[in-house]
Amino acid sequence: MNIRRTAAAVTAVAAMTALAACGNGDDNGGEDADDDANGEAGGPVELRIGEEGDFTEELEMATGGTGGVYYPLGGGIADIIENNTDALVNYQESGGSVDNLGQLFGGDAQLGLTQNDTANDAVHGQLEGLEDIPLDNIGWIAHLYPEAMHIVVRADSGIESIEDLEGQTIAVGDTGSGTRAISDAILEAHGLEEGDYDAEIAEFADTTDMLSDGTIDASMFVVGVPVASLTQLAASTDVTLLSIEDDVAAEIAEGGYYEAYDIDADSYDFLDEDVTTISVFAALAASSTEVSEDLAYDITAAFWENKDSITVDVDLVDIDEALLGIGDIPIHPGAERYYEEEGIDIP
Repeated sequence: MNIRRTAAAVTAVAAMTALAACGNGDDNGGEDADDDANGEAGGPVELRIGEEGDFTEELEMATGGTGGVYYPLGGGIADIIENNTDALVNYQESGGSVDNLGQLFGGDAQLGLTQNDTANDAVHGQLEGLEDIPLDNIGWIAHLYPEAMHIVVRADSGIESIEDLEGQTIAVGDTGSGTRAISDAILEAHGLEEGDYDAEIAEFADTTDMLSDGTIDASMFVVGVPVASLTQLAASTDVTLLSIEDDVAAEIAEGGYYEAYDIDADSYDFLDEDVTTISVFAALAASSTEVSEDLAYDITAAFWENKDSITVDVDLVDIDEALLGIGDIPIHPGAERYYEEEGIDIP
């Protein structure tokens, strides 16, 4: 019997505070309750279900806000894992990439969706709230799809360029999401520093109503193309997307794990031409201390052999691009074994 629960994650601020308090600079972020529960530190989490089912392991997966792609995508991946391995996966709403990586590091989740740039920051000790603490148990499983920055304004706002956002109220991403760093990079590249605009911190799904009623002037969010909530907003409110000049997009891309990216005009009915922006990559990560090599191997195999069953409206990449954007993120040993068998070159 499959058992699924969803729960709102602890706020990223609280989670990061707790992690920083227990981290003490130790390699694995200090001892936690999981060490005692499993008899030894650093071993795979094995929670026996007993008479309730034939699963041998129960995993928590941190996803994202319910209005975005991560949450339903996490549900689809959870179904694949449950139907093709011995694991039970409880997928959770969360604050996004930063929150998810913090949960992996602290042992509150064993699987998580993340932007590749944020995960690279994490392994270098540059994660917001955990500065100078390298997250050394983050294991790459797979690159999933590109995520594009959307800069949305009302069509009647008079805002025609990113420079026009000076003095405006801009939703720059939720606390714990990977959107904020890219928002800052784009705004700074156009001469807008902190204080030149009013930053609104909110999940992007909430910002569509705020944009519609004029509470904010612009919303910046990173998500797979197309995103349903923007399509829904456009059905009731005339909106448009701001474009980044090609040379500026290329310059921003050189400064991090980003790529220049074109949102095709066919992606949204309200677009008349392609929009140049910045993209990162969505990826699936697993705890290398709480997900065994064998289970990670099974999860990786199950994902690639069944990814077409996921109904979320994004184009999941082919296995040949499974390691695109990995950068300095360690690959999980189980995933590495699978890719070696499949003839995929390991960076």
